[in-house]
Amino acid sequence: MIKKIINGIIFCALFALACYFTCKCELCTSINLNSLTLAIIIGMLIGNILNKFIPDSFRNGIAFSSKKILRFAIILYGFRITFQQIFAVGLDGLFADIIMLTTTYLFGYYLGTRVFKLDKDLCMLTAIGSSVCGAAAVLGTDAVLKAKSHKVSLAVATVVLFGTIAMFLYPFLFKLGILNPEFFGIYIGSTVHEVAQVVAAGSAVSPVTMDTAVIVKLTRVMMLVPYLFLLGLYLSKKSGTKCEKIPMPLFAILFVAVCGLNSLNIVPLPVKSFLIEFDVFLLTMAMFALGVETNFEKIKGLGLKPILLAGLMFIWLVCGGMLVNKALYLL
Repeated sequence: MIKKIINGIIFCALFALACYFTCKCELCTSINLNSLTLAIIIGMLIGNILNKFIPDSFRNGIAFSSKKILRFAIILYGFRITFQQIFAVGLDGLFADIIMLTTTYLFGYYLGTRVFKLDKDLCMLTAIGSSVCGAAAVLGTDAVLKAKSHKVSLAVATVVLFGTIAMFLYPFLFKLGILNPEFFGIYIGSTVHEVAQVVAAGSAVSPVTMDTAVIVKLTRVMMLVPYLFLLGLYLSKKSGTKCEKIPMPLFAILFVAVCGLNSLNIVPLPVKSFLIEFDVFLLTMAMFALGVETNFEKIKGLGLKPILLAGLMFIWLVCGGMLVNKALYLL
């Protein structure tokens, strides 16, 4: 088994290392380019332009990286979150997260399936990417959904596109003076796609805004677990099989367990810092592998509708999110 996958794993690891260290340079940090984004871009270019030069012996390892390694990376993601952080923000942040996650997902799924007549898997992936935690949510959902690679890549691409726009838009919106710095942090955390994008947008406003935004965002990340539970239940019923056990993915349960372990504050800080950085590397590997497996021709066949769908969800996140957070602020 190991012999069949080792070459592909090394292939993905080498490119992931290159992306990881490249994004540590001053130029990349100044434009907020993270290794996950760079990895999937390079992966897609290699997978479509140089695909015929990739040895067949690499294929199994690439698939292993995009699936198995991804799940392990999501488990380690729990070292970024503590239950104390969630409680510290209070009910305002929790309510904002629940409202925006639920409305964005339902709006995106309904619009995608009923109005744009898009594939259900693609709609789920795009909606969860916008409503929960960006690429990590898309990849986590795919671990349960097992959608085709080009659909996953397209969903991730929409997160990168509109999340990047959000990084520059939100600091400008703060200048309108609609919310104070703390509540604006709740606004950012409950509506911006990726954790890295939340950090970028929040830090451009104030330290207080960034701290609040990150905690609220990580609370949204936690909500991926009950979503995956419900998705597993839905897929079980849809298949028509009478399963006594709901197919709740083990990695999601372990993710919560790691969050609990992190909350006990018993993991030494150097160890936790290493695990978080190692997790970034593993996620970069998964993104590169996913990019290599992506077929541009299949994405092209889907047209502009998925981008338009993600764009409308982004408008709801910005405008609807502002209204929701303003209402919570006034209560």
